[in-house]
Amino acid sequence: MEELCGLGAAAPLRADAEEPKQGSVLFLGGSEVKSSAVVKYSSAPPQAAFARLQEKTDLKLPPANWLRESAKLGPAGTTILGNNKKSKPFSSFGMAYDFIDSVGNDVDVVSDSENIKKLLKIPYSKSHVSMAVHRIGRTLLLDELDIQELFMRSSQTGDWTWLKEFYQRLIDQKWQRKKKSKEHWYQKAILSKFLYYSINGDGAAQPVPSTSKQHQDGPVSGEGDEAGRASWPAPFEMPSSLSEDAGASNQGSVPLEPSYIVGHVASAPKEQNLTTLFNDGENGQGLKNDFVRNILWTFEDIHMLVGSNMPIFGGGRYPAVSLRLRDNNKPINVLTGIDYWLDNLICNVPELVMCFHVNGIVQKYEMIKTEDIPNLENSNFSTKVIKDIAQNILSFLKSNCTKEGHTYWLFKASGSDIVKLYDLTTLCEETEDKYQNPFTMPVAILLYKVACNMMLKKNQNKKHYGTIRTLLLNCLKLLDNGRHPQIIASANYMLSELFQLDEPKKEDSTDFPMNGNSDESYSEEEEEMPDSDENGSFSNSSDPPDDNKAVAIIKSVGELSVPEKYKSVHRIRPSCAFPVCHGTEERCRLVLNYVLEGLKSVDSSVKKEGDLPAADPSTPIPLKYEDESTSGGPECLEKQMALFLDKMGSFQKGKHSSQSGMIPGSWQYKMKLQLILKSSKAYYVLSDAAMILQKYGRALRYIKLALQCHDTYCCLCASMLPEVLVFLCQCLTLCGDIQLMLAQNASNRAAYLEEYNYQTKEDQEILHSLHRESRCQVFAWATDLSTDLECQLSVSCKCYEAAYEILLFSNLKNQNPEQHIQVLKRMGNIRNEIGVFYMNQAAAVQTERVVSKNVSTTEQQLWKKSFSCFEEGIQNFESIDDATNAALLLCNTGRLMRICAQAHCATEGDFKREFSPEEALYYNKAIDYYLKALRSLGRRDVHPAVWDSVNWELSTTYFTMATLQQDYAPLSRKAQEQIEKEVSEAMMKSLKYCDVDTVSARQPLCQYRAATIHHRLASMYHSCLRNQVGDEHLRKQHRILADLHYSKAVRLFQLLKDAPCEFLRVQLERVAFAEFQMASQNSSAGKLKTLFGALDIMVKTKGAFQLIRKELLAEREQISKDQSSAENVSPNDSSAGLNKEEVLKLLSIFESRMSFLLLQSIKLLTSTKKKIGGINEEEVVLKTNKQVYSLLLRATANKSVTLLERIEVILNLLEQLTPDTEASNGGIQ
Repeated sequence: MEELCGLGAAAPLRADAEEPKQGSVLFLGGSEVKSSAVVKYSSAPPQAAFARLQEKTDLKLPPANWLRESAKLGPAGTTILGNNKKSKPFSSFGMAYDFIDSVGNDVDVVSDSENIKKLLKIPYSKSHVSMAVHRIGRTLLLDELDIQELFMRSSQTGDWTWLKEFYQRLIDQKWQRKKKSKEHWYQKAILSKFLYYSINGDGAAQPVPSTSKQHQDGPVSGEGDEAGRASWPAPFEMPSSLSEDAGASNQGSVPLEPSYIVGHVASAPKEQNLTTLFNDGENGQGLKNDFVRNILWTFEDIHMLVGSNMPIFGGGRYPAVSLRLRDNNKPINVLTGIDYWLDNLICNVPELVMCFHVNGIVQKYEMIKTEDIPNLENSNFSTKVIKDIAQNILSFLKSNCTKEGHTYWLFKASGSDIVKLYDLTTLCEETEDKYQNPFTMPVAILLYKVACNMMLKKNQNKKHYGTIRTLLLNCLKLLDNGRHPQIIASANYMLSELFQLDEPKKEDSTDFPMNGNSDESYSEEEEEMPDSDENGSFSNSSDPPDDNKAVAIIKSVGELSVPEKYKSVHRIRPSCAFPVCHGTEERCRLVLNYVLEGLKSVDSSVKKEGDLPAADPSTPIPLKYEDESTSGGPECLEKQMALFLDKMGSFQKGKHSSQSGMIPGSWQYKMKLQLILKSSKAYYVLSDAAMILQKYGRALRYIKLALQCHDTYCCLCASMLPEVLVFLCQCLTLCGDIQLMLAQNASNRAAYLEEYNYQTKEDQEILHSLHRESRCQVFAWATDLSTDLECQLSVSCKCYEAAYEILLFSNLKNQNPEQHIQVLKRMGNIRNEIGVFYMNQAAAVQTERVVSKNVSTTEQQLWKKSFSCFEEGIQNFESIDDATNAALLLCNTGRLMRICAQAHCATEGDFKREFSPEEALYYNKAIDYYLKALRSLGRRDVHPAVWDSVNWELSTTYFTMATLQQDYAPLSRKAQEQIEKEVSEAMMKSLKYCDVDTVSARQPLCQYRAATIHHRLASMYHSCLRNQVGDEHLRKQHRILADLHYSKAVRLFQLLKDAPCEFLRVQLERVAFAEFQMASQNSSAGKLKTLFGALDIMVKTKGAFQLIRKELLAEREQISKDQSSAENVSPNDSSAGLNKEEVLKLLSIFESRMSFLLLQSIKLLTSTKKKIGGINEEEVVLKTNKQVYSLLLRATANKSVTLLERIEVILNLLEQLTPDTEASNGGIQ
């Protein structure tokens, strides 16, 4: 068996990283038992060789160093005699506190080695067993529960009477602890003296003079300490102060400090000093880990953290031996053998040195190897059986000690074969207060510490969240708010921290698998079913009536030796898994519930402590929270924040204090800050979720609560952390979004108001806690639900401005560029919204203004407000290089300029109306803004939709300006030629920005606009030609231009299927143009050519008439359908696309022009025929024309025909003209 490196080395109490496990495999009696041990901590000096006593040394005489403190013996020398007689019911807790990493996770059992040995000897021993068992995660803590001592205490204090009565019913009432015999004390004294002789080294029994007593005692331990520091192969470096403390704690005169310690909470950035938090008098006594060694012992598959005080000696050929004293007259029995064997295994000691004596006189020494101990004469035992016993007991306890935080009592009466397990917590609660159980507090603290420790690593593995939550909930069940508000507040805060508020919803289900904890999870709520194995050994139906209180029973200790008799049936339990929240709201509500419990705890403690003397603020509090109040930014930040809040609302300068009287720096102060910030974040997330669901009233209510929490935080906290300021920006930004959405959805205002005014009891209680510290009115301006649209938009804008100012003065915009961009975007957007709002108001005022000639002051004020908003918005977008939005705002500014232009048009009668210079000015300004918008975009690829929109608006502006100049020519100021030139230029620019080729929803509009422009230009040149005299070159140019634009207008109108009237009008104007040309022609051939050209134009209108006919037929069908369904519809109702008056007017002109052209053609063709003579194609044309002319005259003479019939006549006549005209055209040409 090889020895473990650093067996006796001193290591720090807390071992955060374990050294690699080294151990040994023992081959014992032909069967194999695996055992390895790692020393986690040792306060013993390096092993020194034991002094081999001379034969005949009389152990009845005391050695010179007897009963003095000795580092080599540790507490073993004195405890043998019972000086420290009082049992330590909390010894496992001391170890658990020191090795918190191991608890609840990879260790099965934490206990004193004496308790482990007692359990493994149960089948061999008749003595009674009484132990307290506690479950923390998958770890069981075992402690001796000295019933006799408990009852002595009970008779003094009056508590535990319920257990005393229960115990007396359970056990024979006459039973009392046997008094130890004189022989027992005699043997103890001899053993103690033997150990002191063995370390003394001189082997002599002579007394030492009293004067040198003091001198000798000091160096013995002192030298040991020094030597230890110099040469121990320690796995961890130990600070000298800790070594000294460890040494000091062994002195009997030094009282043990209570060591309930509150551990870390997740947000702790660095280690902070751990100071004692609780002073619980007697309960503090046993909580110190004062074992000489803490060993991580693996026995087969069982991992145990064991405390041992066995003295180990070194030297000679063996690096480590244990030393035992035996009476030569008494053989070693099985119990002693098991004792020796287990001690050596636990401490990894390969050999045992046995000193034999007769009546205190040393006889001889004998060395026995550890693996030979089970085979000693009279003490034979099977190591395999011991292994089975260990596995069975562990399985039995794990299967039945299922409720975390409960105290279980494992009891076997003296001489009995039955082992029973009771749940003392349940028994206690049935009769008395749970605080009558002295284990309640240590268990609660341990649960809390384990949870804290796991919280420190929470980001490494989210599957532990369920475990942490269970630990904390079980901890809270054990605590009383009146007595332990700090831990309750802290535990609730940690519970709230487990729920990630900023995670996407989908992570709820993926990160927290239903059963994803460990192979042996545990339940905090579920009622345990009576467990039983295949043989029904756990059943207690046949037991006496008193035993129905037992959780489980081992009917015979012999069962423990049967391999795998008790299998642990307590496996994964789903209730330990982290709760799967089905939505953001549910997650936030859970967080707020924990926050509220924490706040209640803090507030109740502040109330109580108000009557007490004030705490010393300089005393550090061991709650490991990130201190928000000490790590703030530069000093100027607070001043600027104060100024800003003062500007925004009712913030009072210098009011950084609590109204409830909390002392800055106290645990309540720090905890309340954390809880308030957490609630603020939860309300923010709730508000954001409501916003997505379009529940804007609810969203405003939640953001109001978030900002009220933040307001209280500001009142308490003198300096603000950058991340808290960034969060405030997010809150204000969201508030701005909500106010904007409320403004845009004014129709649902009643529903939103109802949502806004609703409040849960939880919210009211949180608000009540906030009002203890501040009035919560600083952000009232931002969170009120207004019914006025302008007010809502203005508040929204203020929110964004406030957020922007915070980023600006706290120099956070560089660290948070994304936030900065978002705020500026929103500022640009809200300014656009407000600008549009004022612009629409101005337009509404304009339409109402009928009588007044001049522009009202109200209008001008609205223009100014609108313009200033657009201008600021454009600056916002330009500052973040958002070209698209800047272009949209420039476009809106252009629209505002057009509204201004429309407002300046004269309202007198149309005969006096002229296009005014103000109109021209504003239209030109509008054009400038549209051109700027195009320049901002640069090219169409940047944003095609916006590009097309700006082009359309620009085209419209040019077109409107040209149309107004053409229709209301400012002849009083400008010459006709000048006006015509300006109109022509504007129209051509309008055409330039009117995209007729790109296929889009706007394409037909663009085609109609372009056709209209060509038509207007053609009409203008036609008019110029009629009115112009003189310059032949100019006349010719006008003629060409008129013809060109007419033909382009026709081509575009032909593409449109919904503009037959416009097409007809253009064609009629072309006919009139042809007639005008014919009037100036002298030759018959020229005139005929022009005439046939005009008739050809007439024929080409056939498509337009077919469209009109189609619409009229559809209309007639609709009327007859309506009449048949008994609906009275006026026959004058025309279809939406057709203006009948327009059609009649155009039809009349068409008939008259057609009649005129046919008559002229007949006259000319007749005169030509007389001159030429003979029959040719012209005769055929003449005949057709005469026939058509005759039919036309008859049709127009009949006044009773309907519009539809007239159109059908025209279509028939045009049909007759078609082939002839084409043929004659060919002939003439």
